[in-house]
Amino acid sequence: MGDFFATGLGFPEGPVRLADGSFLIVEMAPETGWVAHISSDGKEKRVIATTGRPNGLAVDRDGAIWVAETSQRALLKMQMDGSYEIAVDRCDEEIFLFLNDVALGPNGRIYFTDSGIEMETVAPKGELHPDFRSLDYDGRIFEFDPVTRNVRCIDRGFQFTNGLAFSPKGDLYINETLTGNIYRYESRGCKFDKPREIFGNVIERYNAAELKGPDGMKFAKNGSLFVCVFGQGDVTVLDKRGKVSKRIKTTGGVPTNLTFGAPGEKSIYVTEVEQGVLEKIKVGVDGLPLHA
Repeated sequence: MGDFFATGLGFPEGPVRLADGSFLIVEMAPETGWVAHISSDGKEKRVIATTGRPNGLAVDRDGAIWVAETSQRALLKMQMDGSYEIAVDRCDEEIFLFLNDVALGPNGRIYFTDSGIEMETVAPKGELHPDFRSLDYDGRIFEFDPVTRNVRCIDRGFQFTNGLAFSPKGDLYINETLTGNIYRYESRGCKFDKPREIFGNVIERYNAAELKGPDGMKFAKNGSLFVCVFGQGDVTVLDKRGKVSKRIKTTGGVPTNLTFGAPGEKSIYVTEVEQGVLEKIKVGVDGLPLHA
């Protein structure tokens, strides 16, 4: 466990550390539904834009903020002044269902997950469906080219696709919340056309009645993968072989995502829902740089 860096957050997710030491996050609670900017000391917060239910965030080399917007069912391109546009809201005329997380590819393209089920189906009126494991999921992974605006589906058929991240080698990793599995796609020149392979699993004790599984994740510079495990109350670290090397407890039981601190800081900043905080935890390793 670590220290609270920022508090009073409404269902926080998607933390991104900016070059000046400040942070972007989203707050997904019904009364918020916005992208927010937190000062470098964690004491001040300003709302950049209210979009509905923003989830994953990524900031590209030019400073554009890419937002996986669940309620708008669209990938948004946003600026720090709060202006934004819908970048894409469908693939081959198939509309998105539940956009979840975003990552920047080493080829300059934007990668994002769609959990494959409508929000109102899995959580009617904000309450988890009692038979959530038996629902019809078609989780998908998409690639978007911001230059040509072309979008393609890389893979589908997952039981709630969630977090995704690129390794130091440029391989694409995604996770599946309901099974706890982490999958890998070999890069092959950023084509990711080879079949997925199971890399590891982060659930410590499986219980079918519990909603527990991987959420946001990021790579450390040394190749370790840090995975927030929603409902398990930890950040599980997988080594290069996909084996669990440690479980880092968070103060609350619902960590959603993380970002690494500045180079040399050797810390992670974790969004956690029960406490409504951005929590800083020393981990002894730096993160993989955001931009190649």
